[in-house]
Amino acid sequence: MKTAVLGSGGWGTALAMVLLENGNEVTLWSYQEAESRVLRETGENPMLKGVPLPRELALTSDLNCVRGCAMVVLATPSFAVRTTARSLKGVLDPGTVVVSVSKGIEKDTSLTLTDAIEQELGPDHPVVALCGPSHAEEVGRKVPTAVVSASRNQKAAELVQDLFMDERFRVYTSPDIVGVELGAALKNIIALCAGCCDGMGFGDNTKAALMTRGLTEIARLGVAMGGRKETFAGLTGVGDLIVTCTSMHSRNRRCGILIGQGVPVQEAIQQIGAVVEGYYATATGKELAEKMGVEMPITEAAYSVLYEGKDPRKVITELMTRAKKHEIEDSWL
Repeated sequence: MKTAVLGSGGWGTALAMVLLENGNEVTLWSYQEAESRVLRETGENPMLKGVPLPRELALTSDLNCVRGCAMVVLATPSFAVRTTARSLKGVLDPGTVVVSVSKGIEKDTSLTLTDAIEQELGPDHPVVALCGPSHAEEVGRKVPTAVVSASRNQKAAELVQDLFMDERFRVYTSPDIVGVELGAALKNIIALCAGCCDGMGFGDNTKAALMTRGLTEIARLGVAMGGRKETFAGLTGVGDLIVTCTSMHSRNRRCGILIGQGVPVQEAIQQIGAVVEGYYATATGKELAEKMGVEMPITEAAYSVLYEGKDPRKVITELMTRAKKHEIEDSWL
């Protein structure tokens, strides 16, 4: 099928290559012509060093590339998802499936990214979220990976499954687009915290506790917002949490390490050199928790470090010395 991937970062490029390998016609769109020119002239994406771009992959900065496509993938940073979707009005063919592969919650509205896309494009375009434990660096090198195609429109989710799935990229479907997106977005908060603990020199015990209790509060909020509890035990819940909290591919974890080592928050973000989604997710996660009346102590602690300048070591002590509780109190299970 004719497809287009909008956003030529590492993730967009890796997904474009999966689609191409599966026999689809694929165009990779760059926001700036200079970015597209680099890809054409060097034959590789600087964010996926050592991975050659197939000659069959079309490269452009012309948004008209989406005309005639059965599926268009939005692989822009989360802050650009709405504006990119808005620019597609009048360009997309009726019925074109739109796939969001960015992970985050919209900053000003606290909406999921697929909700933002649906607001801009209306009901004529089925929207799918494609999420899961998937580093672009590994997908680009054909490392076996499993993800979830989630949509309220089952046929759209299955189309995405059919176009992407192959022997090294397994795709499951799910109707729980709310749970899938929230798990994928909020886990970045915990990954930042995990990196912070690494930067402070804490060990495996600390990270195991952080990940477990972090998943509990993510799922608690997700269920309160209409997600299915089973989703948080799956690929976009515990799976995505594991990969971002333990890998040095994770920008969020790397940023957290710097903060834990004493680097000021904004300087740490600048050193990463790319969007640190967990920074923004922490603010929106805290806002959603307050709105829904859900207790999220780790998220609140992260907010105090990232936005209020609190000492991470002091925050850890405060978390550890909170009032006694039963482990399954207010459990999401």
